[in-house]
Amino acid sequence: MIRVLFVCLGNICRSPMAEAIFRDLIKKEGLEDQIIVDSAGLGSWHIGEPPHRGTREILKKHDIAYDGLVARQFNVNDLDEFDYIIAMDNANIAGINRLKRENPRANIAKLMDFVSDTTENEVPDPYYTGNFELVYELVSAGCHALLEHIKNEKGIT
Repeated sequence: MIRVLFVCLGNICRSPMAEAIFRDLIKKEGLEDQIIVDSAGLGSWHIGEPPHRGTREILKKHDIAYDGLVARQFNVNDLDEFDYIIAMDNANIAGINRLKRENPRANIAKLMDFVSDTTENEVPDPYYTGNFELVYELVSAGCHALLEHIKNEKGIT
C-alpha cells in the first residue's frame, strides 16, 4: 500500500479538503486497494473536530464526500508510517522539519510542487482568507498532479 498524508496547520481546512479530493480521485480510478490517504494538522487546537464549515460547503458543492474526516495532530511517527507527506505551505514544511528525524521514510513536499502550470507555490489558509473556492481550485489541481506523479513513480496504471 502507498500511504499519503496531507498536512496543514489545524487539519480543518486545507488538509482535510485534500484528503477528501484525493480519496475521490482514488475511488474514481479504482485505486483504493493500492493507496491510503489521511490528513493531519501541526497544531492541536482542533483535534476531534470535523472539517471547517467552509471546507464542508465547497466539497459538497463539488459532490465530494467528506464523511468520517476528523482532525488529528501530526506526530513524528507519521514520518515513518507514510510514503508521502504533503504540506500546504512553507510554514507547514518548516513545522514538519522541526520534528523530522534523520532519514525518514516519507517523501516530504508541498502540494503545489507537483503543479507545473501555476504561479502559486503555496495553498493559502482559508481559515484566515475565507477564500475556499481558490483553495479548492489549488488543492484539486495539486491532488490531480500528485496522483499522476505517484502513478508514474510507482508504475501504477
